[in-house]
Amino acid sequence: MKSILYKSCVSLVLGAMVFGCTDDFTELNTNEKMLTLPAIAQDELLLGQVFAQAEYGSMFDSPFYYQYAQNWSSDLYSQYFALSVSYAEADRNDFTDGWSNETWTSFYTECAPHIKAVEDITEENGNVVGNAMVKILKVLAYSRMTDYYGPIIYSQFGNGELSVSYDTQQAMYTDFFEELDIAVAALKANPGGQMFGSNDRLFGGSGAKWLKFANSLRLRLAMHIRYADEAKARAEAEKAIQDGVFTDNSDNAILPLDRIRRHTYGILTGWGEFRMSAAMESVLKGYEDPRAPSYFNPAASGDTDGDGFPYEGLLNGQSVADLSSVINPSEYSNLGPAYQSEVNGGTEGPYEMMSAAEVYFLRAEGALQGWNMGGTVQEMYEAGIRASLQSKSGADDAAITAYVNSSNTPVPYEAGAEALSDIPVAFSADPETQFEQVMTQKWIAIYPNGWEAWADLRRTGYPKLYDRLYSDNPDIGVSEIMRRINYPTLEADTNPQGYAEALTLPELAGGDKNSTKVWWDKR
Repeated sequence: MKSILYKSCVSLVLGAMVFGCTDDFTELNTNEKMLTLPAIAQDELLLGQVFAQAEYGSMFDSPFYYQYAQNWSSDLYSQYFALSVSYAEADRNDFTDGWSNETWTSFYTECAPHIKAVEDITEENGNVVGNAMVKILKVLAYSRMTDYYGPIIYSQFGNGELSVSYDTQQAMYTDFFEELDIAVAALKANPGGQMFGSNDRLFGGSGAKWLKFANSLRLRLAMHIRYADEAKARAEAEKAIQDGVFTDNSDNAILPLDRIRRHTYGILTGWGEFRMSAAMESVLKGYEDPRAPSYFNPAASGDTDGDGFPYEGLLNGQSVADLSSVINPSEYSNLGPAYQSEVNGGTEGPYEMMSAAEVYFLRAEGALQGWNMGGTVQEMYEAGIRASLQSKSGADDAAITAYVNSSNTPVPYEAGAEALSDIPVAFSADPETQFEQVMTQKWIAIYPNGWEAWADLRRTGYPKLYDRLYSDNPDIGVSEIMRRINYPTLEADTNPQGYAEALTLPELAGGDKNSTKVWWDKR
Protein backbone atom coordinates (compact mmCIF):
# COMPACT_ATOMS: atom_id res chain seq x y z
CA MET A 1 0.00 0.00 0.00
CA LYS A 2 1.42 3.39 -0.98
CA SER A 3 1.44 6.49 1.17
CA ILE A 4 -0.57 8.12 -1.57
CA LEU A 5 -3.45 5.95 -0.41
CA TYR A 6 -4.32 8.79 1.96
CA LYS A 7 -4.59 11.37 -0.80
CA SER A 8 -7.98 12.46 -2.05
CA CYS A 9 -7.40 10.89 -5.48
CA VAL A 10 -10.19 8.43 -4.82
CA SER A 11 -12.08 6.88 -7.71
CA LEU A 12 -14.85 4.39 -8.00
CA VAL A 13 -14.21 1.26 -10.03
CA LEU A 14 -17.34 0.48 -11.96
CA GLY A 15 -18.71 -2.98 -11.18
CA ALA A 16 -16.32 -3.78 -8.34
CA MET A 17 -17.38 -0.65 -6.45
CA VAL A 18 -13.95 -0.41 -4.84
CA PHE A 19 -11.91 2.74 -4.38
CA GLY A 20 -8.29 2.87 -5.54
CA CYS A 21 -5.49 5.35 -6.02
CA THR A 22 -2.63 5.82 -8.43
CA ASP A 23 0.41 8.04 -8.79
CA ASP A 24 -0.74 8.95 -12.30
CA PHE A 25 -3.74 11.15 -11.55
CA THR A 26 -4.15 12.27 -15.17
CA GLU A 27 -4.36 8.72 -16.42
CA LEU A 28 -6.89 7.87 -13.75
CA ASN A 29 -9.13 10.74 -14.75
CA THR A 30 -9.11 9.67 -18.39
CA ASN A 31 -9.62 5.96 -17.81
CA GLU A 32 -12.95 5.11 -19.37
CA LYS A 33 -13.41 2.24 -16.90
CA MET A 34 -13.27 4.60 -13.94
CA LEU A 35 -15.93 6.85 -12.51
CA THR A 36 -14.54 10.09 -11.10
CA LEU A 37 -15.93 11.96 -8.11
CA PRO A 38 -17.57 14.63 -10.32
CA ALA A 39 -19.37 11.87 -12.20
CA ILE A 40 -20.62 10.35 -8.96
CA ALA A 41 -21.72 13.77 -7.75
CA GLN A 42 -23.98 14.13 -10.79
CA ASP A 43 -25.65 10.75 -10.36
CA GLU A 44 -27.76 10.22 -7.24
CA LEU A 45 -27.93 6.47 -7.86
CA LEU A 46 -24.15 6.15 -8.01
CA LEU A 47 -23.78 8.28 -4.90
CA GLY A 48 -26.19 5.97 -3.10
CA GLN A 49 -24.19 2.95 -4.20
CA VAL A 50 -21.02 4.48 -2.81
CA PHE A 51 -22.86 5.12 0.45
CA ALA A 52 -24.00 1.48 0.56
CA GLN A 53 -20.43 0.34 0.01
CA ALA A 54 -19.36 2.54 2.93
CA GLU A 55 -21.96 0.87 5.14
CA TYR A 56 -20.71 -2.61 4.33
CA GLY A 57 -17.08 -1.47 4.46
CA SER A 58 -17.59 -0.28 8.03
CA MET A 59 -18.32 -3.91 8.93
CA PHE A 60 -15.23 -5.27 7.12
CA ASP A 61 -17.51 -7.19 4.80
CA SER A 62 -15.02 -9.65 3.35
CA PRO A 63 -14.12 -13.05 4.80
CA PHE A 64 -10.40 -12.38 5.22
CA TYR A 65 -10.86 -8.79 6.42
CA TYR A 66 -13.60 -9.83 8.85
CA GLN A 67 -11.56 -12.77 10.09
CA TYR A 68 -8.60 -10.60 11.03
CA ALA A 69 -10.49 -7.48 12.07
CA GLN A 70 -12.98 -9.24 14.33
CA ASN A 71 -13.01 -13.04 14.44
CA TRP A 72 -9.33 -13.51 15.32
CA SER A 73 -9.24 -10.47 17.59
CA SER A 74 -12.16 -9.02 19.54
CA ASP A 75 -14.30 -12.17 19.21
CA LEU A 76 -11.54 -14.08 21.00
CA TYR A 77 -10.53 -11.34 23.44
CA SER A 78 -14.15 -11.06 24.62
CA GLN A 79 -14.40 -14.88 24.69
CA TYR A 80 -17.41 -15.31 22.48
CA PHE A 81 -15.39 -18.01 20.71
CA ALA A 82 -12.23 -20.03 21.17
CA LEU A 83 -9.82 -20.91 18.38
CA SER A 84 -9.83 -24.61 17.46
CA VAL A 85 -6.87 -24.76 15.05
CA SER A 86 -3.15 -24.88 15.77
CA TYR A 87 -1.83 -22.63 13.00
CA ALA A 88 -2.88 -19.27 14.49
CA GLU A 89 -1.70 -17.61 17.70
CA ALA A 90 -4.70 -15.32 18.04
CA ASP A 91 -6.32 -17.05 21.02
CA ARG A 92 -3.07 -16.97 22.98
CA ASN A 93 -3.05 -13.18 23.24
CA ASP A 94 -1.29 -12.56 19.98
CA PHE A 95 -2.22 -10.58 16.90
CA THR A 96 0.32 -10.75 14.11
CA ASP A 97 1.55 -7.84 12.05
CA GLY A 98 -0.03 -9.33 8.95
CA TRP A 99 -3.47 -9.38 10.53
CA SER A 100 -3.08 -5.79 11.72
CA ASN A 101 -1.99 -4.87 8.20
CA GLU A 102 -5.17 -6.41 6.73
CA THR A 103 -7.38 -4.65 9.28
CA TRP A 104 -5.74 -1.26 8.78
CA THR A 105 -5.51 -1.52 5.00
CA SER A 106 -9.06 -2.74 4.51
CA PHE A 107 -10.45 0.16 6.53
CA TYR A 108 -8.43 2.80 4.72
CA THR A 109 -9.20 1.38 1.27
CA GLU A 110 -12.67 -0.13 1.61
CA CYS A 111 -14.43 2.21 4.03
CA ALA A 112 -12.75 5.55 4.72
CA PRO A 113 -12.49 6.64 1.04
CA HIS A 114 -16.17 5.89 0.41
CA ILE A 115 -17.18 7.85 3.50
CA LYS A 116 -15.01 10.80 2.50
CA ALA A 117 -16.32 10.81 -1.05
CA VAL A 118 -19.96 10.89 0.06
CA GLU A 119 -19.27 13.44 2.78
CA ASP A 120 -17.41 15.78 0.40
CA ILE A 121 -20.00 15.49 -2.37
CA THR A 122 -23.03 15.98 -0.12
CA GLU A 123 -21.40 18.96 1.57
CA GLU A 124 -20.44 20.62 -1.71
CA ASN A 125 -23.95 20.10 -3.12
CA GLY A 126 -25.82 21.29 -0.03
CA ASN A 127 -27.33 17.84 0.53
CA VAL A 128 -27.81 18.29 4.28
CA VAL A 129 -29.75 15.07 4.91
CA GLY A 130 -27.29 12.88 3.04
CA ASN A 131 -24.39 14.68 4.68
CA ALA A 132 -25.90 14.07 8.12
CA MET A 133 -26.29 10.36 7.40
CA VAL A 134 -22.70 9.91 6.25
CA LYS A 135 -21.36 11.87 9.23
CA ILE A 136 -23.12 9.43 11.54
CA LEU A 137 -21.70 6.50 9.61
CA LYS A 138 -18.25 8.11 9.80
CA VAL A 139 -18.49 8.37 13.57
CA LEU A 140 -19.50 4.72 13.81
CA ALA A 141 -16.68 3.52 11.55
CA TYR A 142 -13.86 5.60 12.98
CA SER A 143 -14.90 4.99 16.59
CA ARG A 144 -14.51 1.27 16.01
CA MET A 145 -11.01 1.77 14.59
CA THR A 146 -9.75 4.07 17.32
CA ASP A 147 -11.13 1.71 19.96
CA TYR A 148 -8.83 -0.95 18.46
CA TYR A 149 -5.67 1.08 17.93
CA GLY A 150 -5.91 4.29 19.95
CA PRO A 151 -4.56 7.24 17.90
CA ILE A 152 -5.25 6.73 14.18
CA ILE A 153 -5.42 8.72 10.95
CA TYR A 154 -8.69 10.66 11.06
CA SER A 155 -8.86 14.41 10.46
CA GLN A 156 -5.97 14.33 7.99
CA PHE A 157 -7.24 11.43 5.89
CA GLY A 158 -7.21 12.51 2.23
CA ASN A 159 -5.04 15.57 2.95
CA GLY A 160 -3.10 15.22 -0.30
CA GLU A 161 0.22 14.85 1.51
CA LEU A 162 2.65 11.92 1.61
CA SER A 163 2.89 12.25 5.40
CA VAL A 164 -0.36 11.87 7.31
CA SER A 165 -0.65 12.72 11.01
CA TYR A 166 -2.59 10.71 13.55
CA ASP A 167 -5.25 12.14 15.87
CA THR A 168 -5.36 11.27 19.54
CA GLN A 169 -8.33 9.23 20.65
CA GLN A 170 -9.38 12.00 23.02
CA ALA A 171 -9.44 14.50 20.15
CA MET A 172 -11.38 12.07 17.98
CA TYR A 173 -14.05 11.50 20.61
CA THR A 174 -14.43 15.25 21.01
CA ASP A 175 -14.93 15.53 17.27
CA PHE A 176 -17.30 12.53 17.18
CA PHE A 177 -19.70 14.32 19.49
CA GLU A 178 -19.40 17.53 17.45
CA GLU A 179 -20.08 15.65 14.22
CA LEU A 180 -23.13 14.05 15.80
CA ASP A 181 -24.31 17.51 16.91
CA ILE A 182 -24.14 18.71 13.30
CA ALA A 183 -25.91 15.62 11.98
CA VAL A 184 -28.64 15.69 14.60
CA ALA A 185 -29.31 19.40 14.04
CA ALA A 186 -29.58 18.84 10.28
CA LEU A 187 -31.99 15.92 10.63
CA LYS A 188 -34.13 17.79 13.15
CA ALA A 189 -34.31 20.75 10.78
CA ASN A 190 -35.49 18.46 7.97
CA PRO A 191 -38.22 16.26 9.48
CA GLY A 192 -39.22 13.51 7.12
CA GLY A 193 -36.01 13.94 5.17
CA GLN A 194 -35.01 11.13 2.82
CA MET A 195 -31.80 10.33 0.99
CA PHE A 196 -30.21 7.40 -0.85
CA GLY A 197 -33.48 5.39 -0.87
CA SER A 198 -32.98 1.63 -0.97
CA ASN A 199 -29.22 2.14 -1.40
CA ASP A 200 -29.20 3.06 2.26
CA ARG A 201 -29.16 -0.55 3.37
CA LEU A 202 -29.55 0.30 7.04
CA PHE A 203 -32.67 2.46 7.14
CA GLY A 204 -33.97 2.76 3.58
CA GLY A 205 -33.08 6.44 3.38
CA SER A 206 -35.11 7.52 6.43
CA GLY A 207 -33.67 10.58 8.11
CA ALA A 208 -35.88 9.96 11.16
CA LYS A 209 -34.33 6.53 11.70
CA TRP A 210 -30.83 7.90 11.25
CA LEU A 211 -31.65 10.51 13.89
CA LYS A 212 -32.43 7.80 16.44
CA PHE A 213 -29.28 5.97 15.42
CA ALA A 214 -27.19 9.11 15.95
CA ASN A 215 -28.57 9.55 19.44
CA SER A 216 -28.07 5.89 20.30
CA LEU A 217 -24.51 5.99 19.00
CA ARG A 218 -23.89 9.12 21.07
CA LEU A 219 -25.00 7.17 24.15
CA ARG A 220 -22.61 4.30 23.34
CA LEU A 221 -19.66 6.63 22.91
CA ALA A 222 -20.57 8.59 26.03
CA MET A 223 -20.44 5.39 28.05
CA HIS A 224 -17.08 4.49 26.51
CA ILE A 225 -15.51 7.60 28.03
CA ARG A 226 -17.18 7.67 31.43
CA TYR A 227 -14.02 6.70 33.29
CA ALA A 228 -11.90 9.13 31.26
CA ASP A 229 -14.21 12.18 31.40
CA GLU A 230 -17.29 11.56 33.52
CA ALA A 231 -18.73 15.07 33.20
CA LYS A 232 -18.57 14.96 29.41
CA ALA A 233 -19.91 11.41 29.39
CA ARG A 234 -22.92 12.35 31.49
CA ALA A 235 -23.72 15.44 29.42
CA GLU A 236 -23.58 13.50 26.15
CA ALA A 237 -25.53 10.55 27.52
CA GLU A 238 -28.34 12.71 28.86
CA LYS A 239 -28.43 14.66 25.60
CA ALA A 240 -28.88 11.39 23.74
CA ILE A 241 -31.81 10.35 25.91
CA GLN A 242 -33.45 13.75 25.57
CA ASP A 243 -33.23 13.63 21.76
CA GLY A 244 -34.55 10.05 21.49
CA VAL A 245 -32.77 6.71 21.26
CA PHE A 246 -33.70 3.18 20.18
CA THR A 247 -36.53 1.82 22.30
CA ASP A 248 -37.86 -1.05 20.19
CA ASN A 249 -36.38 -3.79 18.03
CA SER A 250 -37.94 -2.12 15.02
CA ASP A 251 -35.39 0.66 15.56
CA ASN A 252 -32.38 -1.65 15.33
CA ALA A 253 -29.52 -0.77 12.98
CA ILE A 254 -29.55 -3.92 10.84
CA LEU A 255 -27.44 -4.30 7.70
CA PRO A 256 -29.13 -6.98 5.56
CA LEU A 257 -27.39 -9.85 3.82
CA ASP A 258 -28.45 -12.51 1.34
CA ARG A 259 -27.07 -15.35 -0.78
CA ILE A 260 -25.17 -12.88 -2.93
CA ARG A 261 -23.77 -10.69 -0.14
CA ARG A 262 -23.38 -13.33 2.52
CA HIS A 263 -22.69 -12.95 6.23
CA THR A 264 -18.97 -13.52 6.62
CA TYR A 265 -19.58 -15.85 9.56
CA GLY A 266 -21.43 -18.11 7.13
CA ILE A 267 -18.19 -18.42 5.21
CA LEU A 268 -15.83 -18.53 8.18
CA THR A 269 -17.73 -21.31 9.92
CA GLY A 270 -17.06 -23.50 6.90
CA TRP A 271 -13.35 -23.09 7.53
CA GLY A 272 -13.76 -24.75 10.95
CA GLU A 273 -11.31 -22.53 12.83
CA PHE A 274 -13.30 -21.50 15.92
CA ARG A 275 -15.95 -22.82 18.25
CA MET A 276 -18.15 -21.73 21.16
CA SER A 277 -16.12 -20.63 24.19
CA ALA A 278 -16.22 -22.21 27.63
CA ALA A 279 -17.37 -18.83 28.99
CA MET A 280 -20.43 -18.86 26.74
CA GLU A 281 -21.26 -22.42 27.78
CA SER A 282 -21.01 -21.56 31.47
CA VAL A 283 -23.42 -18.66 31.11
CA LEU A 284 -25.91 -20.03 28.59
CA LYS A 285 -26.11 -23.40 30.30
CA GLY A 286 -26.37 -21.96 33.80
CA TYR A 287 -29.03 -19.42 32.88
CA GLU A 288 -30.92 -22.00 30.78
CA ASP A 289 -30.80 -19.27 28.18
CA PRO A 290 -33.33 -19.61 25.32
CA ARG A 291 -30.91 -17.86 22.95
CA ALA A 292 -28.50 -20.82 22.96
CA PRO A 293 -30.13 -22.59 19.94
CA SER A 294 -29.93 -19.35 17.94
CA TYR A 295 -26.38 -18.54 18.90
CA PHE A 296 -24.87 -22.02 18.49
CA ASN A 297 -25.47 -25.43 16.98
CA PRO A 298 -25.26 -28.56 19.13
CA ALA A 299 -21.79 -30.10 19.00
CA ALA A 300 -21.49 -32.45 16.03
CA SER A 301 -20.20 -35.24 18.31
CA GLY A 302 -23.13 -34.84 20.69
CA ASP A 303 -23.21 -34.28 24.43
CA THR A 304 -19.74 -35.69 25.05
CA ASP A 305 -19.55 -34.52 28.68
CA GLY A 306 -22.97 -35.97 29.53
CA ASP A 307 -24.32 -32.85 31.26
CA GLY A 308 -27.55 -32.80 29.26
CA PHE A 309 -26.58 -29.57 27.48
CA PRO A 310 -25.75 -30.18 23.79
CA TYR A 311 -23.86 -26.93 23.32
CA GLU A 312 -20.20 -27.47 24.16
CA GLY A 313 -17.61 -24.75 24.77
CA LEU A 314 -13.83 -24.78 24.46
CA LEU A 315 -11.55 -23.03 26.94
CA ASN A 316 -9.58 -20.19 25.37
CA GLY A 317 -5.81 -20.27 24.85
CA GLN A 318 -5.25 -23.91 23.98
CA SER A 319 -1.67 -25.00 23.31
CA VAL A 320 -0.41 -25.79 19.83
CA ALA A 321 0.23 -29.37 20.90
CA ASP A 322 -3.31 -29.92 22.16
CA LEU A 323 -4.88 -28.22 19.16
CA SER A 324 -2.78 -30.41 16.89
CA SER A 325 -3.47 -33.78 18.48
CA VAL A 326 -6.00 -33.64 21.33
CA ILE A 327 -8.72 -31.10 20.54
CA ASN A 328 -11.42 -32.42 18.22
CA PRO A 329 -13.44 -29.46 16.85
CA SER A 330 -16.47 -31.70 16.28
CA GLU A 331 -16.83 -31.99 20.06
CA TYR A 332 -17.52 -28.26 20.36
CA SER A 333 -20.36 -26.10 19.09
CA ASN A 334 -20.24 -24.16 15.85
CA LEU A 335 -22.27 -21.03 15.19
CA GLY A 336 -26.03 -21.22 15.11
CA PRO A 337 -28.36 -20.97 12.11
CA ALA A 338 -28.60 -17.17 12.12
CA TYR A 339 -24.91 -17.01 11.23
CA GLN A 340 -24.68 -19.99 8.90
CA SER A 341 -25.07 -19.85 5.15
CA GLU A 342 -28.26 -21.06 3.51
CA VAL A 343 -26.24 -23.92 2.04
CA ASN A 344 -25.65 -25.17 5.59
CA GLY A 345 -29.24 -24.64 6.68
CA GLY A 346 -28.75 -21.12 7.96
CA THR A 347 -30.59 -17.89 7.28
CA GLU A 348 -27.79 -15.55 6.15
CA GLY A 349 -28.64 -13.32 9.10
CA PRO A 350 -27.78 -9.59 8.98
CA TYR A 351 -25.02 -7.57 10.59
CA GLU A 352 -26.43 -5.97 13.72
CA MET A 353 -24.66 -2.64 14.14
CA MET A 354 -26.68 -1.58 17.17
CA SER A 355 -29.86 -2.69 18.90
CA ALA A 356 -32.49 -1.48 21.33
CA ALA A 357 -31.21 -4.12 23.76
CA GLU A 358 -27.73 -2.56 23.78
CA VAL A 359 -29.26 0.87 24.30
CA TYR A 360 -31.27 -0.31 27.31
CA PHE A 361 -28.14 -1.75 28.91
CA LEU A 362 -26.27 1.49 28.23
CA ARG A 363 -29.10 3.33 29.95
CA ALA A 364 -28.95 0.92 32.88
CA GLU A 365 -25.22 1.59 33.24
CA GLY A 366 -25.83 5.34 33.18
CA ALA A 367 -28.65 5.08 35.68
CA LEU A 368 -26.27 3.25 38.04
CA GLN A 369 -24.24 6.48 38.12
CA GLY A 370 -27.31 8.54 38.96
CA TRP A 371 -27.65 9.97 35.47
CA ASN A 372 -31.07 10.79 34.00
CA MET A 373 -31.63 7.83 31.69
CA GLY A 374 -35.44 7.96 31.62
CA GLY A 375 -35.91 5.06 34.03
CA THR A 376 -34.42 3.12 36.89
CA VAL A 377 -31.49 0.73 36.64
CA GLN A 378 -33.77 -2.26 37.09
CA GLU A 379 -36.27 -1.05 34.51
CA MET A 380 -33.56 -0.52 31.90
CA TYR A 381 -31.79 -3.79 32.76
CA GLU A 382 -34.94 -5.86 32.43
CA ALA A 383 -36.00 -4.02 29.27
CA GLY A 384 -32.63 -4.88 27.72
CA ILE A 385 -33.06 -8.56 28.49
CA ARG A 386 -36.59 -8.56 27.10
CA ALA A 387 -35.58 -6.79 23.89
CA SER A 388 -32.77 -9.27 23.29
CA LEU A 389 -34.86 -12.35 24.02
CA GLN A 390 -37.65 -11.07 21.78
CA SER A 391 -35.31 -10.59 18.84
CA LYS A 392 -32.93 -13.53 19.33
CA SER A 393 -34.97 -16.38 20.77
CA GLY A 394 -38.31 -18.04 20.26
CA ALA A 395 -39.31 -17.46 23.88
CA ASP A 396 -42.84 -16.27 24.58
CA ASP A 397 -43.73 -13.58 27.12
CA ALA A 398 -44.15 -16.05 29.95
CA ALA A 399 -40.75 -17.62 29.29
CA ILE A 400 -39.12 -14.21 29.06
CA THR A 401 -40.63 -13.14 32.37
CA ALA A 402 -39.42 -16.36 33.97
CA TYR A 403 -35.91 -15.73 32.65
CA VAL A 404 -35.85 -12.15 33.94
CA ASN A 405 -36.86 -13.32 37.42
CA SER A 406 -34.63 -16.39 37.44
CA SER A 407 -32.26 -17.14 40.30
CA ASN A 408 -30.14 -19.31 37.98
CA THR A 409 -26.41 -18.60 37.92
CA PRO A 410 -23.59 -19.62 35.57
CA VAL A 411 -22.33 -23.18 36.05
CA PRO A 412 -19.05 -25.00 35.34
CA TYR A 413 -18.56 -25.66 31.65
CA GLU A 414 -17.28 -29.14 32.54
CA ALA A 415 -16.81 -31.30 35.62
CA GLY A 416 -14.04 -29.97 37.85
CA ALA A 417 -14.13 -26.45 36.42
CA GLU A 418 -15.41 -23.32 38.12
CA ALA A 419 -18.47 -21.37 37.10
CA LEU A 420 -17.78 -18.09 35.32
CA SER A 421 -19.56 -16.11 38.07
CA ASP A 422 -22.15 -16.50 40.80
CA ILE A 423 -24.55 -13.76 39.72
CA PRO A 424 -28.21 -14.59 39.00
CA VAL A 425 -30.34 -13.03 36.29
CA ALA A 426 -32.82 -11.63 38.83
CA PHE A 427 -31.87 -8.06 39.68
CA SER A 428 -29.72 -7.70 42.79
CA ALA A 429 -29.89 -5.14 45.58
CA ASP A 430 -26.09 -4.67 45.59
CA PRO A 431 -24.78 -1.93 43.24
CA GLU A 432 -21.58 -3.71 42.18
CA THR A 433 -23.50 -6.91 41.54
CA GLN A 434 -25.97 -4.87 39.52
CA PHE A 435 -23.08 -3.55 37.43
CA GLU A 436 -21.81 -7.06 36.76
CA GLN A 437 -25.34 -8.19 35.89
CA VAL A 438 -25.81 -5.32 33.44
CA MET A 439 -22.52 -5.97 31.69
CA THR A 440 -22.93 -9.75 31.63
CA GLN A 441 -26.42 -9.61 30.18
CA LYS A 442 -25.27 -6.98 27.71
CA TRP A 443 -22.42 -9.31 26.65
CA ILE A 444 -24.96 -12.03 25.94
CA ALA A 445 -27.39 -9.67 24.22
CA ILE A 446 -25.00 -8.02 21.74
CA TYR A 447 -23.42 -11.33 20.65
CA PRO A 448 -21.61 -11.67 18.27
CA ASN A 449 -20.51 -8.01 18.26
CA GLY A 450 -16.97 -8.64 19.45
CA TRP A 451 -15.93 -5.05 18.74
CA GLU A 452 -18.25 -3.68 21.39
CA ALA A 453 -17.91 -6.61 23.78
CA TRP A 454 -14.12 -6.17 23.88
CA ALA A 455 -14.50 -2.42 24.46
CA ASP A 456 -16.83 -3.15 27.40
CA LEU A 457 -14.46 -5.72 28.85
CA ARG A 458 -11.52 -3.30 28.74
CA ARG A 459 -13.35 -0.34 30.19
CA THR A 460 -15.31 -2.16 32.93
CA GLY A 461 -13.63 -5.52 33.59
CA TYR A 462 -16.96 -7.28 33.00
CA PRO A 463 -18.12 -9.85 32.29
CA LYS A 464 -15.81 -12.02 34.34
CA LEU A 465 -14.02 -14.41 31.99
CA TYR A 466 -11.86 -17.50 32.32
CA ASP A 467 -8.08 -17.27 32.34
CA ARG A 468 -6.54 -18.48 29.12
CA LEU A 469 -4.57 -21.70 29.28
CA TYR A 470 -1.54 -20.19 27.53
CA SER A 471 -0.31 -16.82 26.30
CA ASP A 472 2.28 -16.29 23.56
CA ASN A 473 2.45 -12.58 24.34
CA PRO A 474 5.14 -11.42 26.81
CA ASP A 475 3.13 -8.26 27.50
CA ILE A 476 -0.20 -9.99 28.26
CA GLY A 477 -0.51 -12.81 30.78
CA VAL A 478 -3.12 -15.58 30.77
CA SER A 479 -5.26 -13.68 33.29
CA GLU A 480 -4.84 -10.28 31.64
CA ILE A 481 -6.85 -8.44 28.99
CA MET A 482 -5.52 -7.44 25.58
CA ARG A 483 -5.73 -3.65 25.62
CA ARG A 484 -5.19 -2.61 22.00
CA ILE A 485 -3.97 -3.73 18.59
CA ASN A 486 -0.43 -2.81 17.50
CA TYR A 487 0.02 -0.67 14.41
CA PRO A 488 1.02 -2.55 11.24
CA THR A 489 4.66 -2.13 10.28
CA LEU A 490 3.55 -0.93 6.86
CA GLU A 491 2.86 2.43 8.51
CA ALA A 492 6.52 2.74 9.47
CA ASP A 493 7.39 1.99 5.84
CA THR A 494 4.82 4.08 3.99
CA ASN A 495 3.99 6.88 6.45
CA PRO A 496 7.19 7.09 8.52
CA GLN A 497 6.82 10.66 9.73
CA GLY A 498 3.18 10.30 10.75
CA TYR A 499 3.88 6.97 12.43
CA ALA A 500 6.92 8.31 14.30
CA GLU A 501 4.95 11.31 15.53
CA ALA A 502 2.13 9.04 16.70
CA LEU A 503 4.51 7.07 18.90
CA THR A 504 5.40 10.29 20.77
CA LEU A 505 1.78 11.02 21.71
CA PRO A 506 1.05 10.84 25.46
CA GLU A 507 -1.69 8.29 24.78
CA LEU A 508 1.02 5.91 23.60
CA ALA A 509 3.38 6.51 26.51
CA GLY A 510 3.31 2.77 27.13
CA GLY A 511 4.57 2.10 23.62
CA ASP A 512 3.04 0.43 20.59
CA LYS A 513 2.14 -2.64 22.64
CA ASN A 514 -0.91 -4.77 23.31
CA SER A 515 -0.61 -3.83 27.00
CA THR A 516 -0.91 -0.07 26.39
CA LYS A 517 -4.38 1.15 27.28
CA VAL A 518 -6.35 3.36 24.93
CA TRP A 519 -7.33 6.79 26.26
CA TRP A 520 -10.75 5.86 27.65
CA ASP A 521 -9.52 2.67 29.36
CA LYS A 522 -9.15 4.18 32.85
CA ARG A 523 -10.92 1.89 35.33
